[in-house]
Amino acid sequence: MDTGGESVEIRSASKSYGAVRALDKVTLKVAPREFVSLLGPSGSGKTTLLGLLGGFIQPSSGSIHFGDRDVTFLPPHKRDIGVVFQNYALFPHMSVGENVAFPLRARRLPKASWPEKVRAALAMVGLAGYEARGVAQLSGGQRQRVALARAMIFEPRLILMDEPLSALDKQLRESMQIELRELHKRIGATIVYVTHDQREALTMSDRVAILKDGRLIQIDRPERLHDHPADSFVASFIGEASLLPVRRIDGNRVALGPVVLRSARAIPNGDALILAVHSEKLLIDNSGDTARNRLTGTVTDVVYQGESLRIFLVLPDGTTLSLRQPSHHEAYRRIPPIGSGLTVTLHPEDTIIVPKVPE
Repeated sequence: MDTGGESVEIRSASKSYGAVRALDKVTLKVAPREFVSLLGPSGSGKTTLLGLLGGFIQPSSGSIHFGDRDVTFLPPHKRDIGVVFQNYALFPHMSVGENVAFPLRARRLPKASWPEKVRAALAMVGLAGYEARGVAQLSGGQRQRVALARAMIFEPRLILMDEPLSALDKQLRESMQIELRELHKRIGATIVYVTHDQREALTMSDRVAILKDGRLIQIDRPERLHDHPADSFVASFIGEASLLPVRRIDGNRVALGPVVLRSARAIPNGDALILAVHSEKLLIDNSGDTARNRLTGTVTDVVYQGESLRIFLVLPDGTTLSLRQPSHHEAYRRIPPIGSGLTVTLHPEDTIIVPKVPE
């Protein structure tokens, strides 16, 4: 099943509810077959934006286009889109096969074609032979697969997903993220996906759109968002970063308290600057390498988190930061006891300086 993707374009879309502006002039283009996630905190506008794409909400201004079609005021059932909801929205009185076939019934497609389409859709999500089972007999992950099969059975060119994995436990959620990523490659549909989980967005998406207070702050590839955030909000939302205020010295140097740091990147304009230190970029290094920025602090805590150790430091000026080390047996030898001094290094390429934005 390869549906071929639908391009999506949102042109300066706004949505207000009285005095509350849920979306503020958002413009966004999604290419055919692209997987784009909408990421942001509660109230950022991501679900409202998905509602506009699905036709469940009408914009106060602006327009929505699928390919060459203006669908701004087209009702949901005329948009030919698949939708996967957070709560699955399965019919409990229907079998798995009947749930999956429901879109075919709603579209009045020839009934003779239903069994084969249902079989193909269920096989695609790893549920071959489940047609006769009841919804109550399924696990949470299986129900989510049924919802995916139902959304894809009529081969839509655009699929909208509203936090479909949020109700699953951590291990199953991470497994489903990889499955969805592979499924997207096979079906070729355009997918717009809402999530509040940054790791989920980074794992699955071709690009991620960061929203805040109804505005689109930045959209880019996952690695670009992580390593080149537009401002301190994006830096705080993507990855695990300590945000430390710094002051400009000259073209490529800033000061963190008494310590001078060199960045290999252009330092943004303005006086309110933030150093975004990703915990995995800091290295324990006593070699004296002068090519790297060096910070010395006091170890305040070491937390075991399975695959890694998270180490917390306090710098002489009272600011705190953390770093991660793999939790293999040698890592423990490199970490001094709590209360001891520790020097860490940060490469100039990883010294990310961004404008500070109001919280």
